[in-house]
Amino acid sequence: MQSSQQNNRANRQIARAAITLMISFVLAKVIGLLANRMLTVTFGAGAMVDAFWAANRFSETLFNLVAGGALASAFIPTFTTLLENDSKAGAWRLASAIANLVLLTLTAISILAAIFAPWVVRNILATGFKDPAQQALTAELLRIQLPSAVIFGLSGLVMGILNAHQSFLFPALAPALYPLGMMFGITALAPRMGIHGAAWGVIIGSALHLLIQAPRLARLPAARYTPSLNLKTPVVREVLLLMGPRLIGVAVVQLNFWVNTLIASGQPEGSITFIQIGFMLMMMPQAAIAQSIAIAALPTFSAQVARGRREEMRHSLAVTLRGVLLLSLPASIGLILLRRPVIAMIYEDGLFTPQMTEMVAWALLWYAAGLVGHCVVEIVSRAFYALHDTRTPVAVGVAAMTLNIIFSLLFSSWFAAMGRMPHGGLALANTLATALEMVGLLVLMRRRLDGLQGSEILRSTGAALVASLVMGAALWLWLAANPLANNAVLTITGIVIGGSVYAALLAALRVSEVQQVWGMLSTRLHRRGNTGES
Repeated sequence: MQSSQQNNRANRQIARAAITLMISFVLAKVIGLLANRMLTVTFGAGAMVDAFWAANRFSETLFNLVAGGALASAFIPTFTTLLENDSKAGAWRLASAIANLVLLTLTAISILAAIFAPWVVRNILATGFKDPAQQALTAELLRIQLPSAVIFGLSGLVMGILNAHQSFLFPALAPALYPLGMMFGITALAPRMGIHGAAWGVIIGSALHLLIQAPRLARLPAARYTPSLNLKTPVVREVLLLMGPRLIGVAVVQLNFWVNTLIASGQPEGSITFIQIGFMLMMMPQAAIAQSIAIAALPTFSAQVARGRREEMRHSLAVTLRGVLLLSLPASIGLILLRRPVIAMIYEDGLFTPQMTEMVAWALLWYAAGLVGHCVVEIVSRAFYALHDTRTPVAVGVAAMTLNIIFSLLFSSWFAAMGRMPHGGLALANTLATALEMVGLLVLMRRRLDGLQGSEILRSTGAALVASLVMGAALWLWLAANPLANNAVLTITGIVIGGSVYAALLAALRVSEVQQVWGMLSTRLHRRGNTGES
């Protein structure tokens, strides 16, 4: 009985945090899409914007290498363990040491990259750029954007500290401020500075990303900064050792993005922008569904492991996977069917033409097919990190991303040989490699936890698949019956129709998760009603 109550309490804790994160992530992604739309409408989808995204890839890679992925997987479990063991002073010494290491490392790399920017562009970032003017522009934009990597590195660490304290609101709002800075750069600075204004907007956005979290950080209990690296401290060494494998894994993932950028830079003009926009559109539901739930779940998973409650963690992981699958399956099918009106509604204006919409839709078709795989990988990887195991997901990820590079070369050539736009092959390669990574991680996690409540996961997934296919048929009929409708009408009405059909079918199939959510809402409404009456 007590174990059941603890399981329910942990699951409710994850659910509450995930809802907060979902809403914030959707807001951030919408603002991000608006910022990207402003960029493409203002400058088109040609050589200039390709140079901007190629330069942005370097600073983004630095952030993901040091803070975005590696720190989240290594720092939060260790930091949470110290908090659970009532060692707040030790936890804050650890946080201070990691902050100092992040600051020194990213600053040193950024300075070197700024000095050798032309070489980096010619030999690493965009070897396919043959125009010297485009190469020079990319180097200029790279130098402007490099400080954002340092700021994001510190901000990513602050996110981890707040999440470990079950504080999710301000870290969740931070990503919405980054594109606001970019929008400011495009609207206020670009009229005088051109594309360089957008690059300065990246710096402004990264600063806002950090500043919104600072007040909440200062109010945490026992918060204290120590100007020391503490390299001899066991917990600092533990974080660095855990970061090692994860660093390799993130590096391989970023290498894939670089390979795609390199391959696309040798394809028809605009290909880098087309795959960039397509991937970002796929990542919007992925962030709302999987990243939000994964960020909310990691501190809970870590606390369960710290208390030695593996059975609780297995139950929480199974429930989390079921929820993610219930949300990601219809999102994948819906995005595939609605991809053209969605892209046209967001981007088609100014210098962004209907032909460009088709090019992005071609990439998004193949990216959207991999949404479920991306979502499941996000959750299962976090479960391994909570177990203080960064080697297993990294090994699987390295194998998958190695295949991704091979697939990227093969599929882009295959698509070109068939007379299809080759950038679609890059998206298909990503989807297939991620699906294989998902299968490998699930098999290994099942062995690690002696099961994953597989029958329950399969049962709910089967119901979700049936409901998603029926939903897809309804959407297809709606689109076929309204070929000339406004893109915004097609998108919004399609989402309403798809969501309604899917929810009704899940309820009719008596899926337990739907009944539980309805029960929670009914209980909350009943309590509010009683409070109002009293």
